[in-house]
Amino acid sequence: MEIILKEDIIGLGYKNDIVNVKSGYGRNYLIPQGKGVIASPMAKKILAENLKQQAHKLAALKAEAEKKAEALNGVALEIAAKVSATGQLYGSVGVNQVTEELKKLGHEVDRKIITMKDAKTVGDFVALVHFHKEVTVEIPVKVVAENAEEP
Repeated sequence: MEIILKEDIIGLGYKNDIVNVKSGYGRNYLIPQGKGVIASPMAKKILAENLKQQAHKLAALKAEAEKKAEALNGVALEIAAKVSATGQLYGSVGVNQVTEELKKLGHEVDRKIITMKDAKTVGDFVALVHFHKEVTVEIPVKVVAENAEEP
């Protein structure tokens, strides 16, 4: 089933993208939630016309996203977490902790645009911040032991 997305959905596509999804997902979730419409030939024509008219607005949005990405360029996070003797974390370090650390550094980033595999051990990880369809920033995240005096 072809759907035209009305908003960005991480892992599926961005606003105004035409994506193929399973019928149940489109019919039972995307369309009732207002996140997409069926990509009929008429809807595709309307989308093409709207994109033509909004080309300069989209360029401004991309420029704004690039400016935000430039502010985060070179930022590296170090997150301390409680660790067992074997190096396993009690719990995990995820998107929420990354968002909090960025806020402490003075960068307001919505947690919904950050993707990161949850860190369950001490080590180096990467968080991706998706500001725009074409603008993504990689932030290195280092998870360290909170209680460093353990052997």
